[in-house]
Amino acid sequence: MGDLRRVTPAGGTEGAPVRPLWRERDFVVFWGAQTFSVAGDSFAYVAVPLLVLHVTGSVAQMGLLTGVAGVASIVAGLFAGALVDRFDRRALLIYCDLARVVSYGLIPLAWTFGPQVWLLYVVLPVSEAIGMVFQVTYVTAVRTLVRDDRVTEANGLLYATYAAAGIAGPLLAGLVTERFGATAAVAVNAASFAVSVVGIRLIRFGGQATAPDGQAVPARQGPWRELLAGVRFLWRHPVLRPLTVLLSFLVFLTYGLTDVLIYFFKHDLGRSDGEVGVILAIAGLGTIAGSLLAAPVRRRLWFGASWIGAQAVGALAMAGIGLSGDIPVITALAAAYLACASVAGISSMSLRQQVTPDRLLGRVTSAFWTIHNSTGPVGAALLTWMAGRYGAAEVFLLAGGGCLLIAVAALLTPVRRAAPEQPEHTV
Repeated sequence: MGDLRRVTPAGGTEGAPVRPLWRERDFVVFWGAQTFSVAGDSFAYVAVPLLVLHVTGSVAQMGLLTGVAGVASIVAGLFAGALVDRFDRRALLIYCDLARVVSYGLIPLAWTFGPQVWLLYVVLPVSEAIGMVFQVTYVTAVRTLVRDDRVTEANGLLYATYAAAGIAGPLLAGLVTERFGATAAVAVNAASFAVSVVGIRLIRFGGQATAPDGQAVPARQGPWRELLAGVRFLWRHPVLRPLTVLLSFLVFLTYGLTDVLIYFFKHDLGRSDGEVGVILAIAGLGTIAGSLLAAPVRRRLWFGASWIGAQAVGALAMAGIGLSGDIPVITALAAAYLACASVAGISSMSLRQQVTPDRLLGRVTSAFWTIHNSTGPVGAALLTWMAGRYGAAEVFLLAGGGCLLIAVAALLTPVRRAAPEQPEHTV
């Protein structure tokens, strides 16, 4: 007789034994190491924009730096996937973290001789390029640490604890910046990558660069051909294709919003560095909530409704920020937006991990991020310029309205499908 166990929305089967993820040693070590790293990285998330704002007083400069760093990330995406699919993933993660220890460590060292804004335009793009390689490797690593049917759950747990660490990070970053200066917060970020290295050295990952059935890895090709292998997979997949296009517009409208929000608090509302850190930390609770809700929401509503609904509600929250001048209301709306972004983002990433063959996952992830992130730098520069020229509130209204239109457009595409990770006959 055939297997009559019902296929679940997450791609698993009912009745299969489930072992708690916290009992999976490699996953737990990876989880802990990356949580420390994210906690430190959130220091730079606050400190670097403040360094620019303190020295130049210009939100446009903040947006320009974000844009330049985004371009570097996009360029790195051209070869990141090929590296990940061909080389040892554990080694790549370690080398990326070691490089970021050095790059971020240069900032406080150089600042001892006085403000060196030019250095930020070197370090941040380099770090973002390295970060792209790390993030592509990270996505493929998670796939090899847990079963396919538990990918969404694993991603939710990882992002929830990252968000928890991210709450303490901005809070402490604001306090450290106010007490010791922004460069001290950047130094903490550099040290956090060293902690990550120690954790990664304790684990190994499966699913390295091997083809199915023991076949040899194909000969190395140029970066464009390697990237195109991922692009072809995205183009041929009925859901990933429109999802990539829609996210390209979403990234254009949201990539620079952190800079705009910080500028809003500092310039329009007159808040101190410490208060900015506290507000961002409280808003980060939304990321925790969204990360923990991602798996149950997707199980209940399936993929299409989860992704589209989260984008629509998030867009309304974003627009609401532009309509309010009250700090508690803005903080609550920012938390709601981050919660929705987490549900949508985890659902999207988990789907990509589930439907992509392991041998292509690095290149598909790289192509996916390179394509939709390519609009981000332009959007960041434009939105921050508009915030300085017309006001941050107007930018939030514009971005929120645009994101709502994108959510509506998704209803007209295969993104609305309930379970695209499953063959048609199982849905």
